[in-house]
Amino acid sequence: MGIQVRVNESTHAAIRSLANEAGDSMQSIIDKAISHYRRELFLESLNQDFKRLRSDSEDWNVELEERKLWENTLLDGDDK
Repeated sequence: MGIQVRVNESTHAAIRSLANEAGDSMQSIIDKAISHYRRELFLESLNQDFKRLRSDSEDWNVELEERKLWENTLLDGDDK
C-alpha cells in the first residue's frame, strides 16, 4: 500500500469528481495533477531565466549569436 496523504473534504471531492468524469483512478488524477504542476513550475522558472537573460544586453547578444550557430547546423546536409 502507498503512503497516505491527508486532504480536506473539498479537495477529496474534487479528485473523486475528476476521476469519475475521466473514468480514471483517483491516484491517476493526483499523479497527473502533480506532473502538470511540476511542468508549470519548470516553465515559469525557465521564463524568469529568459527574462533575466534578456535584461542583460551583453548576455542576450551572446545567446543570439549562439542561436545563429545552431541554426547553421540545420543546414549541414544531414537529412536523417
